[in-house]
Amino acid sequence: MAVIVEIVFGAMFVVSGALKVRDTGWPVAAAALGTPSVLIPAVPLGELALGAAIISGVGGPWPAVIGCSLLVVFTVVLLRALRLESPPVCACFGQVNAQPIGVGSVVRNAALFALGVGAVLAAS
Repeated sequence: MAVIVEIVFGAMFVVSGALKVRDTGWPVAAAALGTPSVLIPAVPLGELALGAAIISGVGGPWPAVIGCSLLVVFTVVLLRALRLESPPVCACFGQVNAQPIGVGSVVRNAALFALGVGAVLAAS
């Protein structure tokens, strides 16, 4: 069961990164969320690498810890966007979920964070 948790958590980053790489609209959505332009091309590639590291077990629990930390950062970005009169589109998984950010986006990230904690514990 522990290995499955790690694979699912890592796969989430791989899928997210791959969908962003394929999505030509993702850079615009990322900029609308306030992502610094220098980071926009790095985010999907970083997610792909991080997901691969989590799945492979390279680095012990640290890739999963980094994944949890990244989810916290992403969640803070979502919470800030929720305060706007008209929240921008969440393209967290490319066009798959291209809809305005809502409470569901934050709940999803909380669930993924819980999965990440499980992955950290499994890799420890």
